[in-house]
Amino acid sequence: MTQPEPKPRAAAAGSGTQPEEADRLREMLRSPGYLRTLVFCGLIGIPVSLVAFWFLVALHELEHLMWSDLPEALGRSGPPWWWPLPLLPVAGVLVALVVTHLPGAGGHIPAKGLQPGGATSKALPGVIIAALVGLPLGATLGPEAPLIALGAGLAMLFRDLARAPATPQTMALLGAAGSAAAIAVIFGNPLIGAVLLMEVAGVGGPQLFAVMLPALLSSGVGALVFTGFDRWTGLDTAGLRLELSGPFPHLDTGDVVWSLLMAVVIGVLVHLVFAGGRLAASFVAARPVAAPVLCALGAGVCGALYAVITGRSPGEVALSGQATMAQMSADPHGWGVGALIAVLAFKGAAYALCLGSLRGGPVFPALFLGAATGVLLAPLPGLGVIPGMAAGMAAASAAALKLPVSSVVLVAMLLGSTAMIPVVILAAVVAFITTELLPPGHGIPPAGTPMRPAGARAPGSHA
Repeated sequence: MTQPEPKPRAAAAGSGTQPEEADRLREMLRSPGYLRTLVFCGLIGIPVSLVAFWFLVALHELEHLMWSDLPEALGRSGPPWWWPLPLLPVAGVLVALVVTHLPGAGGHIPAKGLQPGGATSKALPGVIIAALVGLPLGATLGPEAPLIALGAGLAMLFRDLARAPATPQTMALLGAAGSAAAIAVIFGNPLIGAVLLMEVAGVGGPQLFAVMLPALLSSGVGALVFTGFDRWTGLDTAGLRLELSGPFPHLDTGDVVWSLLMAVVIGVLVHLVFAGGRLAASFVAARPVAAPVLCALGAGVCGALYAVITGRSPGEVALSGQATMAQMSADPHGWGVGALIAVLAFKGAAYALCLGSLRGGPVFPALFLGAATGVLLAPLPGLGVIPGMAAGMAAASAAALKLPVSSVVLVAMLLGSTAMIPVVILAAVVAFITTELLPPGHGIPPAGTPMRPAGARAPGSHA
């Protein structure tokens, strides 16, 4: 027979809250139900990570087939300029069929940003199919949102098979655990999976950001001051550090100033891209069959025009940008100013169209746009290529995802060094604040909602 839980004692303002929170934490950790859930979450990570791995392998192989093997079979060294024109409309048709005929509508709309969980076990087939038919055919989106939904859906499926208790708390924990295990596979790091899911879940609401942003900003400024004094005086405080080899430059005033200005510009541009994505989503909601095809065709036209104008591969505008970003970081001087401006314009437009019409994640295209902006602006006096790319990626990901801490961790992980963390933090915070202060724009109506002309009154309304 269980003992009734003791009633919480009223605590005076400003006193007793921390001990009570600690007591509740200890009680939760001693709870057999929570411990069973914790063990179950650990076990779930094994099959979820395996499925996520093979899902990413399938995406990679299909992408290689469509953009490398088939052009080579036609006697070409790479995809011709017109290659996205037939592929992306086919992706639009297939995704539209999944959205309109399968449970779960193929996952959430990318223009809404990343969302926790997002898929039940019944919606899982639609999420997988929408990603497999859209992303390899050239959708300017990444695989991270389908992975989050895949992890959550698999966790729910395993819970059903194990007949575990279906309380709201248990389902939330299992969904978060499954999503974190899946997302860690694509980024190759368990830390980013945990941090990303913590921010996506929105634990703490606006108060979390209200407390977190000043702490994040002050830590970035403090790191700059510490680094500056360390170099100016030549003294060592014997702090914890790892000696990493790499051509990472020392930050200076130019890097900081240009990074702050760049973050404002990128925040505005990414905000406009997502506003375009929301408009595309509204268009698709009113025409759920024809509109995805038209939007996908528009994205294909962007890739074809880019290839005609620059003579480069249309795959640099289509697809997620993950492989192209790796090539750019390895040889940033191989991109001329004209090519960088063109890829920013055309990929930004294709990104907006795909955000509202197809299924995938917003992370990788945003990172690519930020990296390309950093390379474009690197010749500015006092700004280097590496600080420019680091600040650009941080600003673009924070503006797109509205997750500043995750953006900092993600970019630091991609760089493989902590040398650029101060400008990464400053750029992420400034871009996040910039996008939050801009007008939010119109929301995304559910599928099938008819659009009314501007100025028209809703049914039943009176003048």
